[in-house]
Parts: sequence; C-alpha cells; structure tokens
Amino acid sequence: MKKEEKTNVMRVLDGKKIPYESHAYEPDATMTGEEIAGILGEDPDKVFKTLVTQGKSGAYYVFVVPVKAELDLKKAARASSEKAVSMIKQKELLPLTGYVHGGCSPIGMKKQFPTFIHETAVQQSKVFVSAGKVGHQIELTPEDLIRIAGCKVADIVW
Repeated sequence: MKKEEKTNVMRVLDGKKIPYESHAYEPDATMTGEEIAGILGEDPDKVFKTLVTQGKSGAYYVFVVPVKAELDLKKAARASSEKAVSMIKQKELLPLTGYVHGGCSPIGMKKQFPTFIHETAVQQSKVFVSAGKVGHQIELTPEDLIRIAGCKVADIVW
C-alpha cells in the first residue's frame, strides 16, 4: 500500500459528509479488476468498475459493474431506454468525464450522466469503486454510492 492523497472523489464525499475508507496500492497498467480485489484482500463481488457508454441517441451513460462481470450491452440499452449502447473510445474518457482509464469513478465526473449499478451491489455491506485516480479505491456502503452517484439499480451484466 502507498501513501494516501485526497482525490476529487474523496473531496466530493467529504463535502457531502459521506463516510468512506480509502485504499491506495501501487498500480500496474496490466492489472485486472480481480487482481486489484486481491491486493485489497476483498471478494471481487464487492469491487466494481465504472464503464462509460454512448447510446444510439448520442446520450452518455455510466454503468457500475462487478470487476469480474461483463457489461451486457443489450441489458444496458434496455436499462437506459436506448435502442443500443456501445463503449466509448478510451481517448474520449478523460475529456468527457475528467477521469483516465483505470481511474474512472461514478462519483465526481465533469458532468452527471445517467448511472446504473448492477443489482448485486445492494447485497453487499460495502462496495469498492475507483477513487478517481489509478491506484486508489474507496470503500463505502452501496446505499451511499447509489445516493451520491444517482444510480439506478438494474440487471446489466451477462
């Protein structure tokens, strides 16, 4: 684990007085979400990744899914009332959200997009999401995450 530093996500949570724990680790560009869960010593079902998509209408949507799961684009389209959604290109992520690949969080994006979280999140006492910077995760209750990120709970994985 490495020295902690405040990220924009942490500042947002502090400002809203939402309790969280932060976790820092030495990042590796090839790390999978499941490997990050292992570093944290946590069940991968509690560790979530943030994916950004664009619908056929041109609107953007954020999906928060367990790291070992794959976003089902058909279910994602249904959840967002779109004909279809597709992943945005990696180079579009930073200008759109303010976050880089591997450090994207559903909290504190440049603009609030409709956000959906996989239904298994509510079965956990705590969940982990990126703290907005590669090598940093935050742990909070799913209820607090849903409230702060404006998430709708949905079945969105394979």
